[in-house]
Amino acid sequence: MAQTFVPGDDLIFQVESGYGLLRVLAVDGQGPDTVWHLLAYEDFYPSVEAAEEALAKPESLTVRKAHLALTDRAFERTPAALLGNRPVNDQELLPYRQWFESEERDVSDRSALLMLGIR
Repeated sequence: MAQTFVPGDDLIFQVESGYGLLRVLAVDGQGPDTVWHLLAYEDFYPSVEAAEEALAKPESLTVRKAHLALTDRAFERTPAALLGNRPVNDQELLPYRQWFESEERDVSDRSALLMLGIR
């Protein structure tokens, strides 16, 4: 992937129906062993500007999936661009922490969009 993302990054992706938002919660490991932890928001927006406006009021965003764990390869196949960065809060991290503490730490090799049933 050409860009390096860090926890707190808000990402945008495009599909036919508009633009969607993802959020990087955490990044574990390095290189090909990296596991990306994402949050996916529900709504789609007609433009990048409309998505940026929605991010300006994060309390109004609806979460579609609170935690997705992806392999590095799967994350590379998730077509997303950086919109900005804001601190990850404890409520957002709770599903990641639950995953981390569980015995079954499932990590998908499918892109975030496939996991969300979007593509």
